[in-house]
Amino acid sequence: MKYSFTTLSTPAWNLTKICQFAEKSGYQGIDFRGYLDYLDITTHPLFTTQAQNTYQQLTDAGLEVSGISSSITICDQRLRENNIEEAKRTIEVAKSFHCKNIRIFGGGDSDCFSRSELINIGRDCFEDIVSLDGANDLYWLLETHDQWTKTSDCQKIIKNIHHPSFGILWDIGHTTRVSQEKPTQSLKRLGDNFKYIHIKDAIYNPNHPLAMDDGWYYVLPGEGLLPISSALKLLNDIDYSGWVVFEHEKRWHPELAEPDEALPAFINWLKNIGF
Repeated sequence: MKYSFTTLSTPAWNLTKICQFAEKSGYQGIDFRGYLDYLDITTHPLFTTQAQNTYQQLTDAGLEVSGISSSITICDQRLRENNIEEAKRTIEVAKSFHCKNIRIFGGGDSDCFSRSELINIGRDCFEDIVSLDGANDLYWLLETHDQWTKTSDCQKIIKNIHHPSFGILWDIGHTTRVSQEKPTQSLKRLGDNFKYIHIKDAIYNPNHPLAMDDGWYYVLPGEGLLPISSALKLLNDIDYSGWVVFEHEKRWHPELAEPDEALPAFINWLKNIGF
């Protein structure tokens, strides 16, 4: 397995600091979900007109771009035009950074549409995306997120979007915390259709001042209740060799630990459990 972290962890860090800290801490990659004041990196000069210099800076630090986390939401018909435009920009950035993995969302209005209808909307949008030049060179990975945290629902959309460039990003925290699935259940349902992993830890305590609406609050890896170590062992048992991304959501939760504490904590936790 290879280890990366999302730039949700580092909303106030510039590229130089990100590279220096990642290299020092023992990461092999960076997953870009925003940069400084930009959430969409495909509109930032560092990743467009200055992409060659940025790629060289990452390479000099021994880092790959493990993934680009887009906002593309394929099952929301209202976003169809925006999805296509963002996909075009993302393809160009991915090409410049030799990146294969693009995170996408499912989403969709489940109050107005049935699950089958949402899947049809997502399939039609995805067909438009993969018709774009260069799209088939990438993996478009739907995250187990929002209306798609249940892997049984992911099975349905996989069956209907049967394309080699389509897959699943398994966010282990979401399938366990939100959908109450055991990692063994998620893994069995996803089979070989997942190609990327997000990992984080949390504790359930509705009375805690930092608790989210569902009663959980985030903590450093190994300090919580989520079965993330057992999930990693399952992945190791099946010889998973892809990316595991530490998703420390500092951008969305400013009360979380600072990145210079959280990022080394993830690597140290991995070492402590034998990875």
